Amino acid sequence: MIELPVGLPAELVPLSWLLGVWEGSGVIDYQVGDESVTREFGQRVSFSHDGLPHLNYTSYTWLFPAEAGGDPVPLTTETGYWRLARPRGEGDPGPAMLPAAAESAYTDAEQVEALRNAEGGFDLEVPIVHPDGVTELYLGQVKGPRIDLATDAVIRTSGAKPYAAATRLYGLVDGHLLWAWDIAALGQDLRTHASARLAKAE
Repeated sequence: MIELPVGLPAELVPLSWLLGVWEGSGVIDYQVGDESVTREFGQRVSFSHDGLPHLNYTSYTWLFPAEAGGDPVPLTTETGYWRLARPRGEGDPGPAMLPAAAESAYTDAEQVEALRNAEGGFDLEVPIVHPDGVTELYLGQVKGPRIDLATDAVIRTSGAKPYAAATRLYGLVDGHLLWAWDIAALGQDLRTHASARLAKAE
């Protein structure tokens, strides 16, 4: 059973099963030409909210040492925001720091239910920023305890490595958060990249 935090905006109820801190491990398995990269990693993921109609997302990963007794090696971080896709109106703050000019149109379950798509899920918008000069905008849907995402846009700085597209899949299975991430990078077509199984830590 999922307990809803006090003050959770109605729009976040379809995503509420993500809330909390998750920790676990996974495997990187990516083929580039004839070379294959296969490594085990640890991960700590946090989904939180601050009263606004989006989830705050952060992820920190590290490589497990190749030899027993070695120290973990920091790998990468990412941060982003997860929200239901809908037009923004007078009841929403923005752009920038402009305050809302009216009450939100999505304050109860009935109003949020009107956002369901033809497949019975809720459309999502998920921007994720990486420290290596890549920013992704994912579109997709949440349907029960499953999320499917695919990049709609990828922005790279001039110094970033080639990275063209990605898909991500998240699911809640037996109380664990499972995810898989496919990428098209370094001149390769979309293919398997990494996956992990995380348990609730907080």
